[in-house]
Amino acid sequence: MNYWLVKSEPSHYSFDQLQEEKVTAWTGIRNYAARLHLRAMKKGDQVFFYHSNEGLAIVGIAAVVKEAYPDPTAREGDWSAVDIQFKKKFRNPVSLDSIKKEKALANMALVRIGRLSTQPVTADEWKRVLKLAGES
Repeated sequence: MNYWLVKSEPSHYSFDQLQEEKVTAWTGIRNYAARLHLRAMKKGDQVFFYHSNEGLAIVGIAAVVKEAYPDPTAREGDWSAVDIQFKKKFRNPVSLDSIKKEKALANMALVRIGRLSTQPVTADEWKRVLKLAGES
């Protein structure tokens, strides 16, 4: 199993919306590196959901339930989408500031490549973020 992080502005699509809908198609990604990450996602992989621009925090966990397929929102080009499912909302969201203060997370893609909308998370980073969230 692999770990990932996806980002969304809460005003565009929030984790609360995912919780309500249960499953959503993760579409609209138009970055080549992010596309590679989408295509590497496998069913059962765990995903941190990060609120960007407003909130700036990892707010919960989703899981990949459908592997990469052609993005139905793409009018041209070779773009991909995956389906993700709500798993758990954090009682204590993990802010970007708290992540940046953790030396163990200094190399996390969220810190190094902040604008990338879909990114890998290492197993050690995953565990550390869960600890910061007060989750086991």
